Amino acid sequence: MENNKLNTLKVTDILNKIMEYELAGVVRYTHYSLMIAGPHRLPIVEFLKEQANESLLHAQQAGELLTGLDGHPSQKIAEIVETNNHSIKDILQESLAHELNALGLYKELLNEVEGSSVYLEEYARGLIGQEEQHQLELKKMLKDFS
Repeated sequence: MENNKLNTLKVTDILNKIMEYELAGVVRYTHYSLMIAGPHRLPIVEFLKEQANESLLHAQQAGELLTGLDGHPSQKIAEIVETNNHSIKDILQESLAHELNALGLYKELLNEVEGSSVYLEEYARGLIGQEEQHQLELKKMLKDFS
């Protein structure tokens, strides 16, 4: 394994993007949980609330790393597009798209830190695993709609 110097500026920039995106996830999943209707409402609302809580935790974790690297955490959140499509299928599909974007950010972080920080590599790999798990879960939930 190569031992490259950590590009702290680039890493803190990516961590800020992750933080903004995960904070947008808090808003997105909270909104979705309020919009669910129908006979399957309760378990899906619970699932979405869990996703909102997890997004907040992920934002906080990214922020802790960011400040640990002497970065300054953004107070912004990533853009959230309101589609006004609130069927369960639409919400699950939008959630899947959100998770895919989050996966891309964590992979970007992994590519940047690989070979220069075992701790940041493991952090990125762990979050990649979680995002992949969420995608599998959402794909399973969407199977009834295909």
